[in-house]
Order: sequence, then structure tokens, then C-alpha cells
Amino acid sequence: MSGIKSVNSSWLALAIMALAILGLYMSKNGGLTGQVRQDLMRFMVGQETNFRTGQWDELQTDHYIIKYLPVDEDGVKLVAEAAEEAYTSVSSSLGRQPAKQTTIVIYPDNTSLAASFGWDKNEKALGVYWGGTIRILSPRAWLSDLGQRERFVKEGPMVHEFTHLIVDEMTRGNYNRWWTEGIAQYTEKKITGFEFADPFAGGQKFSYYTLENLEKNFDSLDQSVAYWESLQAVDFLVNSYGEETLYTILRYLGNGDSMTKATEKALGIDYKTFADGFYQYLENN
Repeated sequence: MSGIKSVNSSWLALAIMALAILGLYMSKNGGLTGQVRQDLMRFMVGQETNFRTGQWDELQTDHYIIKYLPVDEDGVKLVAEAAEEAYTSVSSSLGRQPAKQTTIVIYPDNTSLAASFGWDKNEKALGVYWGGTIRILSPRAWLSDLGQRERFVKEGPMVHEFTHLIVDEMTRGNYNRWWTEGIAQYTEKKITGFEFADPFAGGQKFSYYTLENLEKNFDSLDQSVAYWESLQAVDFLVNSYGEETLYTILRYLGNGDSMTKATEKALGIDYKTFADGFYQYLENN
């Protein structure tokens, strides 16, 4: 029982401190800027991560703090190498580097990774970005051999999740799910060549969602279609307006514009014209 009390007390103190900081800032400024919201979220997630993994083993590299359990001692070097490669390639592609080391937590199995987010135990993912930290499934849990370095670099989560982190930093947390998933997949395909399977390749009936539906209901939609369409939207922007458009939209989002306004400013057209052009692109391809 003392452990449960300790957890509750720690989180109560943390919540009170965060609310005090929040209240002080709002009383002086009348609201929260995107940067302050992001900093507060990262602080909370960072404290939660440190609390849960305080007794875990740790490996530090130039750009990461990697937390892991003894069972993953043999795989941590593989993760470190892939993470540093992702840092170099993604930072170069997006023109942005994190201001400090990024924490990576290696979970030994799907159950423990899912539990770290309060997900159903049957939820599966190779990696998840959240609040400045990257949580990944141990390569030992899905590679038949830890010597499969090329496969881990290409199919593993490091480029994808590190891209999410950079998007989060560039936009100060001001983005929607389809946008960050589209950018992450586009960058991953560009760097590693990896791409999720086409959900319609097996003869399934073709369909797609409106961008509004993607923005509002991403997690409740068919995930294979939602992820596929997110990449298609980014590909459409690049093919029709140039890759620089992506970075322009990211900058506008970082300045606080909505996705609609950022897109309109970057493209010089109204959002409906962009969306209609995208739907036509989907139907013709």
C-alpha cells in the first residue's frame, strides 16, 4: 500500500506544481501561448517518464538518453545507432535540430508499451512519440535476429518517431494528426524507402475521408486508410506545389496559424480549392 500512496502523493504534488505554474502564467498573460503549452506538456511527460523509469538502465549518446531494462542490454546499441542516424538524416531533411537530448524508452514487449499510455493490452505499435519522448518496442520483440541492422533502420520506428518530434518542435505543438503522420511517412519514405502497405492493394473497394474528417476523427477511422491518405495528402502537396511548401506550412503553424490558414497562406489559394484538388488527385491515382 505504501507504494500506491507514494505514487498518488507524487502525482498530486506534480499536478499542484503544474497548475500553479499555469495559473501564474495565465494571470499575467491572459492565456497560454503554443510554446508555453508545449513546454508544460513536455515537463509533465518528462516527469512521468523519469518517475516510471528512474531505476532503469541508461545509455547516453550525443543526442539521446536511452532508458532500458536489463533484458534489452543486447539491443540497446542497435537502437542507439539507428537513433543517431535518424537524428542526422531527419534534422538535415527538415532543417531543424532539437534543443536538447531526447529521451528514448525501450519497452520489452507490446503489453508494457501499451500500459505506458494506458492503452488496451492488445494495442500494438513499434514506436510512439509523445510529449518530447520516444517510446519504442524492443527490437528483440519483433526482429528474429538483433543482427538485422538494415531491417531495423528501414522498418523500425526511429526515423518516423523522430520526425514527429521535429514536427512538434517546429509547430510548437500546433498540428493535427493527419499532418504529422503524413510528414512522418513522407520523411521516412524519403530517407529509408519504407512505406506502409496500400490498403487497397488486395482488391478492397477504394474510399477516402474528407480532410475535415481526418482532422476531427483520425483515431476512430480505419487506421490503414487514415495513414495512407495522410501520406497521399503530403505527396499531393509536394507534387503540385513543391517540397518547400511543407516547410512553409510548418513555419506558419509554428506562428500559431490554423492548418486551414497555414495552407492558404503557403499555397495562395483557399482551403476548399486545395481540398478539392486533393480529392481529384486521389480519384485519378
